Amino acid sequence: MSAGTADSIPTSSDPRSKRPTKRRALTPVSAQAATVESLFARPDQEIRLPASGATTVAQRAVPEIVTNVQGSSAGAGSGEFHVYKASRRREYERLRAMDEEVRNEKEEEEFERIRREKEERDAEKTRKNREKREKKLKAKMGKGKGSGKAGEGGGEKKGQDGQETNGTPKPAGTPAVSDGPGLLIRDDDD
Repeated sequence: MSAGTADSIPTSSDPRSKRPTKRRALTPVSAQAATVESLFARPDQEIRLPASGATTVAQRAVPEIVTNVQGSSAGAGSGEFHVYKASRRREYERLRAMDEEVRNEKEEEEFERIRREKEERDAEKTRKNREKREKKLKAKMGKGKGSGKAGEGGGEKKGQDGQETNGTPKPAGTPAVSDGPGLLIRDDDD
């Protein structure tokens, strides 16, 4: 590298150089920048984020190694009380988390049970109402047919399309009405 010339660049940055680049210790900022650059390098790759929310005591790993174990030959020192209080607090927190988890599971089961019962009750009520409507519709349809008794001149005649008329001609474009239950859709575009 020659100083003072216009083309003075470090040897490691020179594209003509065959020497490998030096690996330097990353600062937190440069590590974050490298992570972001790697994400933007492949935009079509799926990004998996950790679950939202802070980790709870139940989710943290329970330590396997117990530290500050008192030896058998020594008495309790002045710091042992604080160690005991901290371990007791951790244990109570662990037990509380377990109890809360059990309580949440029971509440969830109770909620699901009540929801299922309500859905069944609603479905039964809907079924009964549907049967009631169909029964009413059948009675209405049956009443319309059987109202003209034999021997009476009810003035009912069959039209060209086979439908009963009361002697009055139907306007043009009126659709025929079917005898069965169902949905009648009239088209107003005619």
